[in-house]
Amino acid sequence: MKKLAIAAIALSAVVGTARADSILVLNSEEASYSILSRSMRTELARLPVGREPHHLIISPDGKDVLIGSTATNELLVLDSKTGERRRVVRDIIDPYHLGFSPNGKWFVTVAYRLDHVDIFHADGFKLAGRIFIDGLPSHMAFDAASNTVFITLQQSGRLAAFDLATQTVKWNVPVGNTPAGVIMLPDDKRLLVALTGEDGIVVIDAKDGQQIGRLQTGKGAHNFWPKGDGRHWFLSNRVEGTVSMLDTQDMKVAGTIKVQGGPDCMDITADGKELWVTQRFLRRVAVVDIEQLKVVASIPVGKSPHGVFMLKSPPAAPGSPLSPASGPLRSVSTGSGTTR
Repeated sequence: MKKLAIAAIALSAVVGTARADSILVLNSEEASYSILSRSMRTELARLPVGREPHHLIISPDGKDVLIGSTATNELLVLDSKTGERRRVVRDIIDPYHLGFSPNGKWFVTVAYRLDHVDIFHADGFKLAGRIFIDGLPSHMAFDAASNTVFITLQQSGRLAAFDLATQTVKWNVPVGNTPAGVIMLPDDKRLLVALTGEDGIVVIDAKDGQQIGRLQTGKGAHNFWPKGDGRHWFLSNRVEGTVSMLDTQDMKVAGTIKVQGGPDCMDITADGKELWVTQRFLRRVAVVDIEQLKVVASIPVGKSPHGVFMLKSPPAAPGSPLSPASGPLRSVSTGSGTTR
């Protein structure tokens, strides 16, 4: 009860006054999320969230951020501008990874521990179909028409394509050792799949799953984030301790950034100048200067930081709880879990 009371006080202080430079980070093995200040390079608050939060997604209308709490089978819904808690959606089973189709019609979750993919009608989160599939379903990507979701299967080394309307498997093909992150390129024809058990990515034809290319990046290639120019993507190499900048037009590594401690999920600041990267093994978040392609700061957070998201708020008033004139505010809730 004492922890909950402290959390409530902390939350009431930060909601509604979040700064434009506030960043949200999920601490997977601490059942919490941190709110950081970009300008202050510090943690402002740490608040409880279910158990084993790994990934998060913004809603199609841009108003909400949904955090998947895998061990408690629920979604925590936050205001995307302030980080304020809006509601909890129950009975979403093991939502390890989650995403909305481009047209906003479908909401998909993958149950990593329980080997199934759930496809919901996004309006109201009504379950349309559950597909059981062996191999630890992990990350996902959609085609532009919102007809298909592509999901990596880490244990079996495969990539599967699911028809959203019929909730059936279209194809399921081998791609390599421990596939994780997957993205659809802007041509809507090619998929890139990161192979965490190897040292790079493979290029897959979205039509039939045929492998049409391969690129070496670094050991433990894991997750992607777009640079925002339609051509370059960042890729975290967790074992190598680097982030690659990929040129997806010439299909080459255009730059490499040293990021220690198991770099994982990423997001870019609104001005496009900084890439924020969670460091899973160090309990920190790295700040990368994109022009220089080097780490310029590393900020302590909770245990096993995973998902990261830039809050979309207007600037706070001077002297408000999240303004530079105010000191850090913290509420800690601890938990346990596995790293994935």
